[in-house]
Amino acid sequence: MSENSEQPIIKKIIKKGGDGHHGGAWKVAFADFMTAMMAFFLVMWLVGQKPDVREAVAGFFQDPGQFATKGKDGVLKGAASPIKKQNPVGSMVPKKDSGGSASSKEKKELEIAAKNIAEQVKKQSIFSKLKDNIKIEMTSEGLRIILNESEDSPAFFEPGSAKLLDKSAKILMIIAEELGNLENHIVIEGHTDASFGGRKKYSNWELSADRANAARQLMEVSGLYKRQVREVRGFADRFPMITDDANDDRNRRISLVVLFLSQESKQNQVEVGNDLMYDESQKPNNG
Repeated sequence: MSENSEQPIIKKIIKKGGDGHHGGAWKVAFADFMTAMMAFFLVMWLVGQKPDVREAVAGFFQDPGQFATKGKDGVLKGAASPIKKQNPVGSMVPKKDSGGSASSKEKKELEIAAKNIAEQVKKQSIFSKLKDNIKIEMTSEGLRIILNESEDSPAFFEPGSAKLLDKSAKILMIIAEELGNLENHIVIEGHTDASFGGRKKYSNWELSADRANAARQLMEVSGLYKRQVREVRGFADRFPMITDDANDDRNRRISLVVLFLSQESKQNQVEVGNDLMYDESQKPNNG
């Protein structure tokens, strides 16, 4: 080979070891996965919410522009916030009249609950003796369930006592199990007849309130959700069911009132008036 002949040039390319990034495609896949997981958990969260919250979220996605302009108030037709801001029971705020009425859907739900209660109660062996002691009515307040005593023998409570009878406590447990499925709150009322003299420091007032409270205690461990009972009332003998005979045994009763949601707003507040303890000039300076 001559000195002038061209020598071949060999170029060596050294490939560096990859670090597994593969051009960043994995990042796109991971982002898609996280988005899907977020959507999944959002759906699971919505499924567990109350109907008004679900409707509020749906309203936002249907008309987000309205939320931007009136969102300080809410997302449903620019009205209330999707998360209810309820005042504590008995809070001292100005009383307002909501003026609302129960929807046909809500009435239907309470009617279904009443039907279920009636069907379950009728299956109990004790029902044959208590069929005249149980009444279920639809009123302007909501669903009212009345459990009254008998003329001949005790039906729900021992005479002159707030102790529930074991044989009929099952009725309250069945009612609690069904009402615990409702969103509505409950008021429990106690009533007596006018014949109970009571002990010196234990009158019809104490007896009626104690019976209503005994019903609450049993129902809260039998199906009602926490804080579903909003009031326990004792009326003594002031509101007899048999109006022409205040001593009638049937006046001894407890009533379970399942409030319409529209009625609750009227009772959630305590009216605040002017303080008449002092004149304006005599009011103490708290500053």
